[in-house]
Amino acid sequence: MQVPVEISFKDVTKTPDLEALIDRKVAKLEKLCDYMISCRIMVEKPQTYPDTGNPHRVRIDIKVPPSHEIVARQSASEGDMHDPLDVVISKTFKAAERQLKELKERQHGQVKIHPHQQVMGIVHQLHPDQGYGFIKTVDTQDDIYFHRNSVLHEKFDRMQIGTGVRFVAEQGKKGLQASTVEILDLR
Repeated sequence: MQVPVEISFKDVTKTPDLEALIDRKVAKLEKLCDYMISCRIMVEKPQTYPDTGNPHRVRIDIKVPPSHEIVARQSASEGDMHDPLDVVISKTFKAAERQLKELKERQHGQVKIHPHQQVMGIVHQLHPDQGYGFIKTVDTQDDIYFHRNSVLHEKFDRMQIGTGVRFVAEQGKKGLQASTVEILDLR
């Protein structure tokens, strides 16, 4: 990790056992993703007399290049009633681990795609200078935006108008967009 791990405790007694647990969990995250930039862990007890939920709150912020941030947290209103602090910490690290695995898989093009999630289409607009294009779906004839970064195996430069593709449609900021675009026929 480029920046040392930051751990802060607020209204929680810092014990060697808690520190050892956090150190083990951080080491596991570093094994999973050895190129993390930073990891900040906040452990606090925001409620003195909780009526519902857990009195502890744990938050983990992880920065991963190029500009990704993973945030995992367990708050007072989430999870099982009155879990011990070590359980809350473990649950939060488990959530961070899941997010980190998903990010790493996306970054390395290893996202599992199920056939029922895939859509077939044909590239009908291409703007290679700007690094994007549009796919017309075979079934609904919708126009779906895609960016060069969503084309698998860095094959954007091999695309042409009329290239058949398979992709997963996701909701983006400006509507549907294609992710994990796979070229079906190379011309």
